[in-house]
Amino acid sequence: MKPRQKRLAIIVGGLAALGIAATLILNAFQSNLVFFFTPTQVANGEAPKERAFRIGGLVKEGSLQRSDIVARFVVTDTAKEIPVSYQGILPDLFSEGKGVVAQGVLGADGKFTATEVLAKHDENYMPPEAQAAVDKAHEATRTLKQ
Repeated sequence: MKPRQKRLAIIVGGLAALGIAATLILNAFQSNLVFFFTPTQVANGEAPKERAFRIGGLVKEGSLQRSDIVARFVVTDTAKEIPVSYQGILPDLFSEGKGVVAQGVLGADGKFTATEVLAKHDENYMPPEAQAAVDKAHEATRTLKQ
């Protein structure tokens, strides 16, 4: 092989390795990417089907039902409601009427099966996305009543 051909082979090999590495990194990033949706967005069909995402809002008063380690509750943004099922131990700060973010998958029946539930941290905290969703839903409700 001539030196020019060796250089060309090294450059082509390096570009191929770089392309493979970039593809693997982007694939890993894509599979671990989780988006946030409000109950209204989920009800309107904006949430992905058969793919994990996060839903946030308030736990509806009187909706929490527990049996063994399975908890069922409703997440609302005061405009729409989505039923959630979670198998596991809920966080200590989890309670009705408080902010929550749940990560999981939406079933064909419209029920959200959570794999992780995050509760608010202190008396005034609510995830920014959930707070914005609740504020937007309150504004829409207020506008409809006028």
